[in-house]
Amino acid sequence: MTARLAADFWVRAYLARLQAAHLPAYVVARGDPTAGAVLVKLATLDGRARLFQRSFDLATGARAWVVLAEGAEAEVDAAAARQRRIDPDLWVIEIESREGRTLLDEEGLSD
Repeated sequence: MTARLAADFWVRAYLARLQAAHLPAYVVARGDPTAGAVLVKLATLDGRARLFQRSFDLATGARAWVVLAEGAEAEVDAAAARQRRIDPDLWVIEIESREGRTLLDEEGLSD
């Protein structure tokens, strides 16, 4: 069994890494500080966006960020809102990056 970071600690650390990379990011919705799941919305500032969620493979135990929704920003926002209605403990972070950078594939964030 692997120890898990509290959600608010992970979010603060992620925001600090984004800031260090000069990527504007905002907490759109605060979830449960201990065990809330996190969605990451990437707005590419051209009217399009992607919404990422962390996925867990029960067979291998691997964790990875996967695209939950992609397309027009309004549609991605609606997908995030639907997820929040299902799980009010959910955190939503929004990143603005024309280049599509999220840092989610970097060490410490991808696993």
